[in-house]
Amino acid sequence: MRHLKILVFLLAGTLMLNAQKAETPDFSYELGGKIDAMTLTSSGILLITHNKGLAGIKPGSGELVFNFDDYGKVKQEEIYVVPNTPYVMVGQAGFAGISAKQSVIDVISGKRLFDTKANGWKAASRPTLILPENKLIVSGQRNAKEKYAQAVGIYDMGTGNEVKVFKLKGYDVLTGVPSIVNGGLLVPAGKGLSCIDIETGNERWTTKLKNVAFVEASDDNKSIYAFVNKNNGKNQEIYKIGPSGNLLWSEGKKLKGVVSNFEVTPKGLAIVSDVADSGKSGLAKLAAAKAQSNISFLSTSSGDDLWEKAPKTKGYVQHFYIVDDGIVFGLASGGINKISFDGKPLFKKPLKTGENIHTMALTKHGMIYITDSDANIVNLDTGESIWNKPIKYKRAKSVASTYDKAHSRYLISTGTEILSIDENSGDISNFASYKFEEKEYPNSLRVREGGLLLSSDQNLMMLDFDGKEKFHEYFRSPGKSAVGVILMAATAVASTAVAMDAAARAGANQNAFGQYTSQYGADMDRASKMFSAIATASFAEMAKRFSATSATENSQFILTKLNDGVGLVKVSKDSGTVEKEIVLKNKKPTYEVDELGGYLYYLANNNTVYVYDLKK
Repeated sequence: MRHLKILVFLLAGTLMLNAQKAETPDFSYELGGKIDAMTLTSSGILLITHNKGLAGIKPGSGELVFNFDDYGKVKQEEIYVVPNTPYVMVGQAGFAGISAKQSVIDVISGKRLFDTKANGWKAASRPTLILPENKLIVSGQRNAKEKYAQAVGIYDMGTGNEVKVFKLKGYDVLTGVPSIVNGGLLVPAGKGLSCIDIETGNERWTTKLKNVAFVEASDDNKSIYAFVNKNNGKNQEIYKIGPSGNLLWSEGKKLKGVVSNFEVTPKGLAIVSDVADSGKSGLAKLAAAKAQSNISFLSTSSGDDLWEKAPKTKGYVQHFYIVDDGIVFGLASGGINKISFDGKPLFKKPLKTGENIHTMALTKHGMIYITDSDANIVNLDTGESIWNKPIKYKRAKSVASTYDKAHSRYLISTGTEILSIDENSGDISNFASYKFEEKEYPNSLRVREGGLLLSSDQNLMMLDFDGKEKFHEYFRSPGKSAVGVILMAATAVASTAVAMDAAARAGANQNAFGQYTSQYGADMDRASKMFSAIATASFAEMAKRFSATSATENSQFILTKLNDGVGLVKVSKDSGTVEKEIVLKNKKPTYEVDELGGYLYYLANNNTVYVYDLKK
C-alpha cells in the first residue's frame, strides 16, 4: 500500500544543492476566504475547507472544480471523505443539534448529489453508501409538508436522483446500518427489521427483531444473518432470517463481544467477536469479561455451536483466514494457531511469535510470518518451524519486508540489517547491514529493476542484488525541535476495501492470505477493476487514475533545507540524484503531494494554493 501523506518539519540546518528551481507555480488558486484545511482525496481532487465553505482543485486544471459558499465555515470533523470513492459527505448540526444538515458531493464532477433541504428532509443522520450498487441510504425526518415523518430514502449516486422514500410507521427510527440484499432494502428500525422491495416500494416482510446493528447475506444471497446489539452494545446475538422474513433458527445465538469478522464457509459460520476492556479495576475487573477476541463456529442450518470447546485467544485477533482444512488466526499480541472445522487443534501447540504480525503468507515450504521482532516459516499442517528456531532481531521502530521474485527470496529489513530467506531451500543469510542518518529506520523496502530500494523520511538507499551499496543519499530535516504543520493527512490510495461501518468490517477478511508479492501494483490493479465495475463517469476517471503508472513512482520527495530556504527535493529512486528543487519560502510549510498524479499542492498564504507539476 502506498500512502500519500508526507511528513513536514520546521526550518533548521543547511544543505548545498544544484538543481532546477521551481518557485513559480504551474497553477494558482485564490479561494476568496481563509483556508482552514487541505485534504488530498484518493480521487486526486484536493478538498479545501475555508471560512466560507468548501472548494475542490482538480489536478492539471486551471479552474476550481467546485466552490460551495452556502455552507459557511465547515469544521473538519463535519467532513467524511468516503475512502476510494469520488464522494465527500458533509454533516452540519443546527441549533442544539436538532436540525442536522447532510449533503454528499461528487468531488470529481463537482456536483452536489444529495442535500437534506433540497431533497425534502428536515434532518438526517449521516447517510450510508452501498457499493457496488452505488446507492445512498438516508434516514431521518422529512419536512413539514410530510408532517415530519420518519423515513428512509434511496438515492442513485450516478445521477443524484431519488429512487424511493419509505415512511417508517409511527415514531420508528433507524437503529442500525441499512443494506441491500437481493433487490430488497433491509431497514433495521426500533420496532423491528423490515425488507422493502426497491422496485415497487412494497414491504416484503417485517420481523420483531429490535436493535439490529447490521445484516449480512448468506452464501445463497436469499437468507440473511442479522446481528443484534445486546447489553448496551457490549455484546451481540446472531439470527438467521429466511426469504419471507421467517426466523430459520429456533433462537438467536449469543456472542460475547461485538462481531469484527464474519465468514460463511461450506462447513459453517466462522465468527470473531471482540470484547473491549471494561475499564474497571480491582475485584470488578476480575469479574468482568476479559478484553480479547472470541472465535465461534456455528451451524448454518441451526445456529448450534459446532465446537465443544472454542480455542483460547488471550488477545485480539489480528489475522483470520479460512483455509481448506480449517481456520488459521494470528493475534496482535503475538501467537498463531490453527483449528479444524470440527474444533480440533491442528498444531501440536500454539505457535509463539513476536507482537504485531505484519505478514502471514504461503510459500513453497509453508507459511511465512513476520513480526516486529521475529520471522519464521512454519509447516502449516503441524505448526512447527522448518528451521531449528525462528529468526530473531532487535525490535525496531519500523520493520519492512518484500518478496524478490527474480531471486526467489524473502527480504526483511529489521532497522539495521536485511535478512534474506531463500524461497527454495529456506536458508537464512545476512544480506546487508546499513545505517540511516538522524537515527531513522527504513519504512519501505522495494524491489526495483536496478536493485533494492530502502527509504525513510530523510534517507534514500539503493543496494544491488548482492547487497552492496549503490548509493545512499541523506537530506537533513529542516528542524527536529518541533513538528511542522499539516492541516489534514491524505487518503491512502491503494486500499481497495471500502470500509463502510460495522457491516462491511464484519464481512471483510483481514488481509489477503496468499502468495506474498509486492503489494503496490496488485493493489492498484484491484482498485482499478473495482472502480471500473461501477458505471459512472467519476468512477471511470478513478479507474483510469489507478490503472496508470504512478507519475512519481520513480521519484521520492523529501523536505529539507535548500540554499534559499525550506523546500522539497525530487530525488531519483534509481540514481539518488536530485532532479528538481521547489523552494517553498516558508519556515512552516503546509503541503500535500499527489504521487499518483504527480502534483504538489502548497498553501502559499491564508487564501491561496499553489500547484506544481512534478512530472516536469
